[in-house]
Amino acid sequence: MKIENILRSPTNFKHLPPIVSMPKKDQRTIADGEIPHYVIDYAPLVHLYSEERYLPYDINKFVTNFHAEYQNGTVLEETRDGMNISTLSKLPKRRDIFLTSNSDFDADPEWITGVHNTPNLINGEIKDAPATLIVVDKGNGWVDAYWFYFYSFNLGPFVMGSGPYGNHVGDWEHSLVRYHNGIPIIVWMSAHGGGGAYYYHNLEKYSLQPRHPVIFSARGTHANYVSVGQHPHDLPYGILSDFTDRGALWNPTKNYLGYTYDGQFAYPVETNTNAKHIGREEEYGNWLSFPGHWGDRQLPDDDKRQTKSFIGGYKYLNGPSGPLMKNVLRLSPCERAKWWNFWNGCNVRQNIKWGIGVESEGYNCGNAFSKIKPKWLRKLLLNVTWGGGYCFVVDLISG
Repeated sequence: MKIENILRSPTNFKHLPPIVSMPKKDQRTIADGEIPHYVIDYAPLVHLYSEERYLPYDINKFVTNFHAEYQNGTVLEETRDGMNISTLSKLPKRRDIFLTSNSDFDADPEWITGVHNTPNLINGEIKDAPATLIVVDKGNGWVDAYWFYFYSFNLGPFVMGSGPYGNHVGDWEHSLVRYHNGIPIIVWMSAHGGGGAYYYHNLEKYSLQPRHPVIFSARGTHANYVSVGQHPHDLPYGILSDFTDRGALWNPTKNYLGYTYDGQFAYPVETNTNAKHIGREEEYGNWLSFPGHWGDRQLPDDDKRQTKSFIGGYKYLNGPSGPLMKNVLRLSPCERAKWWNFWNGCNVRQNIKWGIGVESEGYNCGNAFSKIKPKWLRKLLLNVTWGGGYCFVVDLISG
């Protein structure tokens, strides 16, 4: 079946050959260290929030502000006198290691805010904050391209006017573009331990380079969405919400670290897709092998910087794990299922899920009420059904 027909009707997706987590030699699509040019041609571009306080950062500069500790507080001696990115490959392969700040991160130093790392308004490059590209061969013509976006700090949401809660030092977000024979099929993007999957064909594209889909990074949390506006998550009635807008456009293809991964080793890019920055992957060493936390442990209750919300959330949590801990060998486009998704489903949407609120540019799952008058009745119905069973059904049908 022609790929064009598959794109027109995603139900034809099942006619394509199977995806393989770790393909055998005769199933391979690309070579170690090979980054096909279509991975660059169709890479997502990211609209940062227009008033974002915590911008992307260079991982090499970031780690120089830390030493490493085990969860019990024991300092790893090899990091006591300083670190750089290559130090990470020399640490024990243990998940209970935390990069621990040498100074007070709560004072918003430059290495936390990345205050100068705004995208170039002409080409979208962030000169001092490379993205990380990891390409994974999934066999039989399938290739997954993961774009990882690093921020030094995650500013959590406010809960009913109180907060923020869920802050942490270090923030790895990512998107996935899944290709078959060089054709983009699915785009997935991370958000709060979950995310959203969409058929590439239906996503908004950048007008000047229409192969590139556009995604939106939320204020503070850097969760990724496909539309502008307010995005409630995890709790009903907008108690927890992200906000996106059309801030500065970041083009990660202008500055990135490139690797392929086969389930055991990460191979630095060998093809010339990253000509402007050749050699950094070798200089940085095997930093991807670090399985620990890219930030401090959750602050103890008696730390004056720590607070706890009335619904149980803490102001400061553990720093996150790195790229290779994000299930890059997955068969499903979704990284993992949330606790309520007991059937482990991964819904790939055909239509954009619009944000809500005054900044929304489209219709949300309450669009069935869009023609109801008077306005107060429409608003009442939207509020009553948002996050409830009716809205869930409408969203399944329209999505």
